Amino acid sequence: MKCMYCGCEDSKVIDSRSTEDGKSIRRRRECINCGKRFTTFETIEIVPFLVVKRDGTRQSYDRTKLKKGILRSCEKRPISMAQIDQIVESVEKQLYNSLEQEITSSKIGDLVMEELKPLDEVAYIRFAAVYRQFKDSATFFEEMSRIFGQPPKGKKKK
Repeated sequence: MKCMYCGCEDSKVIDSRSTEDGKSIRRRRECINCGKRFTTFETIEIVPFLVVKRDGTRQSYDRTKLKKGILRSCEKRPISMAQIDQIVESVEKQLYNSLEQEITSSKIGDLVMEELKPLDEVAYIRFAAVYRQFKDSATFFEEMSRIFGQPPKGKKKK
C-alpha cells in the first residue's frame, strides 16, 4: 500500500478491525519511510453484471430500482423496511452467486416473487401484476388461482 504522504510502497499494519456492517476491514498502517500513519479499507470486489430487459436492451444492475419496485408492491402492507432490505439482500446474493455476467430481468422478477409469496400475498400479486404485465382480469385470476392452488373457473387441475 502506497503511503499517501511520501509515496513509499512499504508500510506495516498496526491494527485491523472489522467495520460495523462486517462488509469491510479497516486497517491502520504506518509508513516504513516517513513514520506517518494512515487508514485503509479492504472490501470484497463486486463484479458488476448487466440486466437484459425484455426488449433485448442491456443496462447495469441498479439496486435502487429493484428496491423501488418491491417498495411499490409493499405499499400500505404490514411489511417493514428491514424485511424489504432482506428481500433485496437475498435476491442480490442469489444473483451474485450465479456468477453470470448478464441476467434477464425475468430471472430477477422470479427471484423477487419467490421472496414475496410467503411474506405477503397482496404484495406478491401487486408485484406479479406489473412484472407479468397482466392484460386483463383473466390473467389476474389465473395468477390468483396458482397462489391458492385452485384451477381457474372452467379449467380442470391436472
